[in-house]
Amino acid sequence: MNDTAARIAFLYPGHAAEDDYPRLAGMVSPAAEVTVVHTGFNEDAHTVEALTEMGSPQRLSEGARHLTGKDLEAVLWTSTSASFVRGIDGIREQIDTLESLLHIPASTTAMAFARAVTAINAKRVAIAATYPRDVALLFKAFLEHFDIEVVHLTSQNIITAAEVGTLGKEAVVRFVTGNDHPHADALLVPDTALHSAAWLEDLEAAAGKPVLTANQVSFWEGLRLCGKLTPQQGPGTLFRVNPWD
Repeated sequence: MNDTAARIAFLYPGHAAEDDYPRLAGMVSPAAEVTVVHTGFNEDAHTVEALTEMGSPQRLSEGARHLTGKDLEAVLWTSTSASFVRGIDGIREQIDTLESLLHIPASTTAMAFARAVTAINAKRVAIAATYPRDVALLFKAFLEHFDIEVVHLTSQNIITAAEVGTLGKEAVVRFVTGNDHPHADALLVPDTALHSAAWLEDLEAAAGKPVLTANQVSFWEGLRLCGKLTPQQGPGTLFRVNPWD
């Protein structure tokens, strides 16, 4: 296993919880090097129309051009909803767009969730979504494409990422514990606008089970693409799993 620092870029729409990425980078050993590029959009709204535009190949290409020529090993499109609303084919188009422009491995937060659930061997999950219900149901359908059983889904109907980004630790812990389900092997919190990096162990302790959050799985996916995943203490159950088992 290569023990040099991973060099990962994150394309992040707008401003909300992007500070989770440098925080996560400092929580692993060796510390990763992260680059965050903020991408544009027409409207900050958790609606299918707005999210589809936000995750368009044009928007991703505009962001990726800021990374051209940089010494990077992987790139992530870090909006869960602005990938899964476009469906499997749309996600493939997003990944192809980034890989063709930057010539490095690429992925999205939605795909990171599917891989992370498999990595921790969770068969049944609960979803605690900040989104409106119609958007949350699309995430459920996305997971079911990978034979992941969703036993419980809640939606908070928060429209903007900016509002989600203001939620502090106490509110996030309440959100997690209040939306769990006893039959779920893990709890998924799929919004990259929600801060979580500093509280991952607290969230799992409160839930009594693995909790997968959007920024956590995005960073994990970046390390995976770099070939630099090693068991780590601190960023939750997902990071304690040996990827080579």
